[in-house]
Amino acid sequence: MTAFHGKPPGGGAGEMSRRTERLRPAIALRPAQVRQARHLRRLGAEPEQIATALGVATEEIEKALVQMRSRRPETTRGTLNVTLAAHQLFLSERIGDEPLWKTVDRVIDELLRLRGEKAPPGPTPPPRRRTGSQVPADQLSLLPNT
Repeated sequence: MTAFHGKPPGGGAGEMSRRTERLRPAIALRPAQVRQARHLRRLGAEPEQIATALGVATEEIEKALVQMRSRRPETTRGTLNVTLAAHQLFLSERIGDEPLWKTVDRVIDELLRLRGEKAPPGPTPPPRRRTGSQVPADQLSLLPNT
């Protein structure tokens, strides 16, 4: 079995798409003012108060604030940042039209169960840190033979 090597994400991975940037309204504030407005909002200030503090129009503050990212208190999903080859692997493991998140959960569950069956009885030794990038072939059992 060959080692699994995917292509790493590009330098712009995770950035906003140019199309999304073009669709957003222009904000007549300097980047430092936008950061300051968002900081004040996180501290609990109202848009009118922020506009007064920065000496700008309330409409511009509202445009800056509406584009703020906010944390969800109870996230139910996460983004798995993997290579395209790893993504293809999980797609190949899907059963029918199973959602990809369910496939990932099922494959990870199977991996953990199989590792538990292989584990020797008694205390588990602490994991050793690998120094090379090569992963032993016996740990790649979920990959198709290529």
